[in-house]
Amino acid sequence: MLGLHHPPAPVLVFPALSGLEQDSEPAISFLDDPFLWMAAPKNRRTIERNRDRRRNPQKMIKFRTNVDMCPECGNLKLKHVLCGFCYDRVMDETRKIRALMAAQEGGPLRAPAMETVVVYEGENTSETDAGKRILETKRKRPNWFTMH
Repeated sequence: MLGLHHPPAPVLVFPALSGLEQDSEPAISFLDDPFLWMAAPKNRRTIERNRDRRRNPQKMIKFRTNVDMCPECGNLKLKHVLCGFCYDRVMDETRKIRALMAAQEGGPLRAPAMETVVVYEGENTSETDAGKRILETKRKRPNWFTMH
């Protein structure tokens, strides 16, 4: 049954326009460019060469000599890099302060453009805090979070 049906006949047939010129140049093929096919490997690497390349001693795991202990919490950290555990604690405290600010102001973008002082439980404001926005919280100040 295949091949017995003819394609539909064209509805409109126009004569060819004689004013158009055909391109005499053939279409440019991407295979004509030698830079595309020159980068292909010519010979297969042997398994010995592949093993030597993969097991190169210069690619093996190197010992870290820049590991130090955090003086604050005692966890391991890289030298000249913040301790991840301490950074998480600071980030958690910052998140709590921002939530307190959002609850007081009604949104994160409604805060006035002035310096903010956080007053924890058992602390008093000083005279240097005059003219600043004061946030009071009922939590105790963390020992790593200095007052000034």
